[in-house]
Amino acid sequence: MSKTLVAYFSATGTTRRVAERLARAAQADLFEIKPAVPYSSADLDWTNKASRTSKERSDESIRPALAVKLADASAYNVIYIGFPIWWYVAPRIIATFLESSDFSGKTIVPFATSGGSSMGRTIEELKRICPTARFLNGRVLNGLSDKGLADWVASVNGK
Repeated sequence: MSKTLVAYFSATGTTRRVAERLARAAQADLFEIKPAVPYSSADLDWTNKASRTSKERSDESIRPALAVKLADASAYNVIYIGFPIWWYVAPRIIATFLESSDFSGKTIVPFATSGGSSMGRTIEELKRICPTARFLNGRVLNGLSDKGLADWVASVNGK
C-alpha cells in the first residue's frame, strides 16, 4: 500500500489550512516545513526590495534553514508539497526541503495557494532541484471545496 505525505510551508496560515484539508482528503500524514527563523510581516513585504523574501527571490542560491528535517522520506511513495506562490515560484525554503532528504523515485505533487498568481514556472524549477523524483503537475488550490480536493486527490491517484 502506498503511504502518502502532505508537507507544507505556510507563512500566514493560508497554506496550512489547505494542507490540513488535503491531508484528510488523501488520508495522508502531515508535516510542516518550518524555517529555523520564522518569517515576520516585514520579511514578507514583497514591496520592499530589502525584505527577506525579496532577497530570496533575487538569489536562487539562498536556502533558508529548516527548523526540523523530515525524519524518514523513505516511508512515503507520494508526497504532496504545498506552499504559497511567491513571484510565480515556490519559496526558497521548498528547495531546502527537497535538498534535505532523498526523494529519488518518489512521486511529488506540488500544490499552492496564491492571491492571484498561477504556478508559473514552479514545476520546472522544482524538477531542476530534485531531478530524481517524479513530478506530477500541481495546481493552485485556493477556494477548492472539500469535494474538489477529494476529486483532485482521486485524479492524482488515477481513480
